[in-house]
Amino acid sequence: MSMLGIGTILMLQGIYGEYALAGRVAAVLIVVQAVCSPQIARLVDRTGQRRVMLPLLATTVLGLSGLVLCAVLRAPEWTLYAFAALAGATQGSYGSMSRARWNHVLADPRRLHTAFSLESAFDELVFVVGPALATLLATGVAPPAGLLVPLVAVLVGGAWFLSQRATEPPARPAEPGVRTRSALRSPGMVVLAVVFVAMGSALGASDVATIAFAEERGQQGTAGLVLGIFATGSLVAGLLYGARSWVAALWRRFVVGIVVLALGTTLFLVVTTLPALAAVMFVTGFAIAPTLINGNALVQNLVPPHQLTEGLAWVGTSLGIGVSVGSSVAGARIDAAGAHAGFEVVVASALLAVVLVLAAVRTLRRGADRQDLAPAH
Repeated sequence: MSMLGIGTILMLQGIYGEYALAGRVAAVLIVVQAVCSPQIARLVDRTGQRRVMLPLLATTVLGLSGLVLCAVLRAPEWTLYAFAALAGATQGSYGSMSRARWNHVLADPRRLHTAFSLESAFDELVFVVGPALATLLATGVAPPAGLLVPLVAVLVGGAWFLSQRATEPPARPAEPGVRTRSALRSPGMVVLAVVFVAMGSALGASDVATIAFAEERGQQGTAGLVLGIFATGSLVAGLLYGARSWVAALWRRFVVGIVVLALGTTLFLVVTTLPALAAVMFVTGFAIAPTLINGNALVQNLVPPHQLTEGLAWVGTSLGIGVSVGSSVAGARIDAAGAHAGFEVVVASALLAVVLVLAAVRTLRRGADRQDLAPAH
């Protein structure tokens, strides 16, 4: 998911030479995925993961393959939109389904906290490395390469995941005559989703800005290493964070993490060398995975158990949207004013997340203090 947006843009720009066209097609894929993914998750909660996702997986592969083929053949523009919409509409959210499985197989809140921590650490690693990898493949190998890797990943990983029958949670069919409202209407969920968009924007912008920063200094090849150090800091923090239990309230840890992340990103504006940028990113990365861990864990406290997959899909989709938005906005700013303008987008996104979360602390607290769901400690 972290490679689809930027991979689509780079492939179409490289083949058609039009950023506008590339942006429109990528927007179709991302928006359709954002709209459909939570609806698929709701169906998964009611019907079961394998039953819903196996046919959708085949359709996603068809959509992405068609998008690549049409681009290589320089097919009419409408075919690009059609296959992008098909791929986005059927992708779903495997991250939310994975967390739903952990919730099903682990009864101990402490072990569940550790499992969620591991998931979030790897998720964040993917969201940092994915866009950078897509950029390197599309610019260094061939324009379609940045989209072929996620195509293979969704096919192999999706089929492998769905083959694990022992961990699949049971379906929870809706009661006859009872209309279930969206998980997004649960208190605090809209706030959480919007904050995740802002966080994703900061991550996506940091990828593009780092690559541009390295290019300006004639060291483009080191951009991947710097982003790898960024991801390593987050990964280490996520593993350490998940290895122990915490006493402070979950909502409070989430707010603190957002604030610390924003403070760390402000240091991006003053770095002038790649080693300095790598050092700042490593330290700042320590705030990312724990914040994502707490945000995903909050979903358990905000939505009913039978809507857990849907709730997790909303925050996962929000993060993906943010990554794509941040990458696009930072790219435009970098074209206009250089790499540091891209880092300004990172800081602005992180500060926006702080403003949003501080303005909605009371809402998050009320939702997270519910007693009908066991909190993840």
